[in-house]
Amino acid sequence: MQGMTASTTNSATNAASQPRHGAGARWRVLAFFSLGFLVSYVFRGVNLGFAPYLTRELGLTAGDLGLLTSFYFLGFACAQLPAGILLDRFGPRRTEAVLLMLAVAGSLVFARAPGMLGLAAGRAMIGVGVSVCLGAAIQALSMWFPLSRMPLLNGLVMAIGGLGAVVVGAPLSWLLSLTDWRTISAGMAAISFGMAVLLWFGVPDVKRAGKESFAEQMRGTRQILSSERFWRVVPLTLLNQGIFLAVQTLWVTAFMRDVQGLAAGESARLVSVIGFAMMAGCVGAGWAARHLEHRGISLYAFAGFGMIGFIVIQLLLMARLPFVPLGLLWGAYGVFGSSGILTYALLARRFPDALIGRATTAMTLTVFLATFVFQVGIGFVLDFFPLAGGHYPVAAHLIVWAGLVVIQVLAAIWYLLEKHP
Repeated sequence: MQGMTASTTNSATNAASQPRHGAGARWRVLAFFSLGFLVSYVFRGVNLGFAPYLTRELGLTAGDLGLLTSFYFLGFACAQLPAGILLDRFGPRRTEAVLLMLAVAGSLVFARAPGMLGLAAGRAMIGVGVSVCLGAAIQALSMWFPLSRMPLLNGLVMAIGGLGAVVVGAPLSWLLSLTDWRTISAGMAAISFGMAVLLWFGVPDVKRAGKESFAEQMRGTRQILSSERFWRVVPLTLLNQGIFLAVQTLWVTAFMRDVQGLAAGESARLVSVIGFAMMAGCVGAGWAARHLEHRGISLYAFAGFGMIGFIVIQLLLMARLPFVPLGLLWGAYGVFGSSGILTYALLARRFPDALIGRATTAMTLTVFLATFVFQVGIGFVLDFFPLAGGHYPVAAHLIVWAGLVVIQVLAAIWYLLEKHP
């Protein structure tokens, strides 16, 4: 009943408060915030290409790489609750543009770092700097478009951001053959600065209907974090997104190399396949969710189907079936690994309009804390096994993946137990 009331109130408020700018302004909002999310996605996965160079130049172990790469996710996660308050207080345009300047500084620190400490500090700064790119996009779209379009629009944002997953595959590998990782990091600083300028001057402001006091905002955050309807959705979502991101942004090439015996070039191509498949999955799932709701299949049920499908794909990859093309399996990995994004549209229906920014960032907090834990944890477990010719044993990877599958199955059971989604 509470969810229905919030959804109904949200829809009415959203419809009544649509900004009275032209259609061009709406699509500019969609384009610019999607590009901001694209920049954040490149930052997520860029260490996938940097890893061999960092290992050679700085002598990093698998555990070191996992820890270093995960500092992005830790900074990202720690910024989420404050970022949600900023979004609901100052709006998506100002909040994202200002925070992106921290990503600029972090990229420059990373580019000039002489060792692990500087690299980790740069990654953490970048994580904080791009921490609102997804939440700001979702909030901006909820302000400019009807809520009925949110599954599709969220999918479009994720698809455009998913280009970042493509970029850190073959294109990044090609760039690294022309220049070094420090120059690319400095280039990312310039791109981030340009993105901040684009958002600040290119997106129109929306007149906000009164601001809550800080105490009221904190009460709203507590309301979200104490809601059973929030925590019914979160566990499976954070595992779906956290595991997918932890593997996609660092460990997928190690799995391809050690378990599937693929060369570096073929792995880079498949990383790009995952990125393209994720893009297609985001748009396709958003489109399908909207149409299936007209036929009586709820968004909750459809999101659950996608996240459970991701578990099945992981099992198929572990089985190493010789008759199933790897391109098909990794493509399916990208499609189903993106299905957790649908639950962001669920949150927009479950909470009042004034809480959407905080609800979104609270969800993202759990996802990126999970990504941090899984990225570090995978490296930690792999380091228990001896390296042989630069490779970890097949059993090491399968043990890691089996453990991840088990906890996803438990979360899926919890998700399916909700009686009235």
